Amino acid sequence: MTPEQLSQTIRDTLAELVRSGDLTLPAVPERVKVERPKVKEHGDYATNVALQLAKQAGLPPRELAQRLADRLADADGVKAAEVAGPGFLNVRVEAAAQGELAREIVRAGTAYGTSRSLSGERVNLEFVSANPTGPLTLASTRWAAVGDAQARVLAAAGADVTREYYFNDHGAQIDRFSRSLLARSRGEDVPEDGYPGAYIEEIAQQVVGARPDVKGLPDDDAQEVFRAEGVGLMFDEIKRSLHDFGVDFDVYFSERDLHDSGEVDEAVERLRGGGLTYESEGALWLRSTEYDDDRDRVLVRRDGRPTYICADAAYYLDKRGRGFDRVVILLGADHHGYINRYRALAAAFGDDPDRNLEMIIGQMVNLLREGRPVRMSKRAGDVLTMEDLVEAIGIDAARYALTRYSMDSTIEIDLDLWAKQANDNPVFYVQYAHARLASILRNAADLGVAPAGDEFDPGLLSHEREGDLLRALGEYPRVVQQAADLREPHRIARYLEDTAATFHKFYDECRVLPRGDEEPTPLHAARLLLVEATRVVVANGLGLLGVHAPERM
Repeated sequence: MTPEQLSQTIRDTLAELVRSGDLTLPAVPERVKVERPKVKEHGDYATNVALQLAKQAGLPPRELAQRLADRLADADGVKAAEVAGPGFLNVRVEAAAQGELAREIVRAGTAYGTSRSLSGERVNLEFVSANPTGPLTLASTRWAAVGDAQARVLAAAGADVTREYYFNDHGAQIDRFSRSLLARSRGEDVPEDGYPGAYIEEIAQQVVGARPDVKGLPDDDAQEVFRAEGVGLMFDEIKRSLHDFGVDFDVYFSERDLHDSGEVDEAVERLRGGGLTYESEGALWLRSTEYDDDRDRVLVRRDGRPTYICADAAYYLDKRGRGFDRVVILLGADHHGYINRYRALAAAFGDDPDRNLEMIIGQMVNLLREGRPVRMSKRAGDVLTMEDLVEAIGIDAARYALTRYSMDSTIEIDLDLWAKQANDNPVFYVQYAHARLASILRNAADLGVAPAGDEFDPGLLSHEREGDLLRALGEYPRVVQQAADLREPHRIARYLEDTAATFHKFYDECRVLPRGDEEPTPLHAARLLLVEATRVVVANGLGLLGVHAPERM
């Protein structure tokens, strides 16, 4: 019995009380919150539903809880229901009802933990979106890991998710990049506002190799060649790095295309036509303070050049025009001021920013080695990159480390810790649990012992540690749902670590395989089914984080 199944049982019991006239309620709640109590002696699960409904029912909370407990005690799968404190309800489930979960998980396989709660919702998830002026930084690497995990979690909840990368190939940064390439191709220092780093010379030489005629071109023409060729080479490298990191995008969207297609001008005209702009000091302004922005924003400068907010407006309209119900954007730590103006744009176009737009700010990543900050990159100078992190600890450890923490917290990654093959390394601890589970199943096969099939007796899984593990496995769907609803994939990682610890305790106390000449029993088969169920859950959870579930370590 999962928490969700018990929640439904409690709802059904409340409905029966209402139908029988033993309880008066305006409506039975759509969901009843069921949790695992912190104190094991309080039962398998607990709910405060009586406290929540007491006023509506016109009863003291304890009396309502007692009526519910009396009726609930007769429900299938419930062993006992007891009232505690001011009106809490503690529930113990039958071992057979709890043990049945192992079979359900194995039957569901990769589908266990998924739901249809977001079915029908089309989500455009934009993340990374680094300009093609250099290798991916640590900040972009964090968004690659977190964004991809978030896409997987949303899809597991039933959403139709499109991963999108928006890149700026139009503007001052690209000009600085192309000037830097031109300078290095001539053996000159990069301009003061240019991009240092060995990668600039590498790309410059690649452009010269492909276009040897560039050396004889005038500066402006040569710079344009370096812009066109260099941006493409840099972006190809970014895509390769992301792919090797396990992150691929459905759409790569160019800012230049917005300008070339006329969508920027169309967005401005739509705002102007709606009476949402005014002219002042020779510039065109958006009345964004009417939509809770802290100040009005310039749309078009006095010299006629559009500001960045024009491209933002056009890009938002483009996404909504492609049929996305929700536009989710993951932004770096320096983008807090971006939120109000983007919400104002959505509202100005007639959308509900709370429904159609979601902006998530992430924090920085710092690396430590031997307890000291790591500052320098081998290739990019003073900017640490994705390749630096992957080289130090590997892809799985990098992805897990970056998704293990809440996105709004700055994190420090101890390279020595995350490279260790030891239990204090969180990703090793979880992956080792999966490898151990797979090893048990292989050893069982060698002994001719298989997980219980149709003859499975779920009541055999009555040991305290078996119950702990089953309840942990039963929490997985709710953890996935919370991760999707709250946009917090780190909940998956913390759940996996707790579940791995629960499994190890189970394995230490519950002998799974027969020893010596001992004949296999139904209990061995039942415990093997529990092992297989645990392996499924750990593999599914690691999959949502984009981390491998190894069979051997």
